[in-house]
Amino acid sequence: MRKILALVLVFSLLFAGCSKDDNECKYDVCGIVAPESEIAAVQSHITSKGITAERHCSGVFYTVEVAGTGKNPTPCSNILIKYKGYLTNGSVFDQAVNPVAFGLGELISGWRSVLPTIKAGGRIVLYIPPSLGYGNRASGSIPANSIIIFEIDLLDVQ
Repeated sequence: MRKILALVLVFSLLFAGCSKDDNECKYDVCGIVAPESEIAAVQSHITSKGITAERHCSGVFYTVEVAGTGKNPTPCSNILIKYKGYLTNGSVFDQAVNPVAFGLGELISGWRSVLPTIKAGGRIVLYIPPSLGYGNRASGSIPANSIIIFEIDLLDVQ
C-alpha cells in the first residue's frame, strides 16, 4: 500500500507543473512583430528627438535607464510598477505615481515583450508601435494608430 501511495505522490508532483495556466502563460517575445512602416515611424520619432534607443525583435524601441538588480519578470509574472504613458506630442494619457500591481500577461504586447529585459529596481522607457500597443482602435484619449511611450519603474516582481 505504501508503494502505491508513494507512486501516486510522485506522479502528482510530476504533473502538478503541467497545469493549463502554465501553457496559457507562455509568450514568444518575438512572436508578434510590428509592420516595418510602424517601426520606421517610431525610429523617425526617436531620431528627431535625439533619443538613443535599442530596437527589440518585436519592433519596440527602448532605453534602459536603470537595469535593476532584482528578479527579471517573465511574461507570466505579477509586477509592481509606477509608470507614465504619453503620446509623441507629450500628452500624458495615463500614469501611476503610486505603485500598482499588474499581471504582465494581461498588458499590451509592447510591455510583455520588452519589460523582461530589466530586473526589479530597474527603469525603462518604451517606444511602442501602434500594433503592439492599442492598434487601430482608440482607447480613451489615445487616438487609433498611435505610437505610445511609457516610462516604467519596475519596483517588484512576483
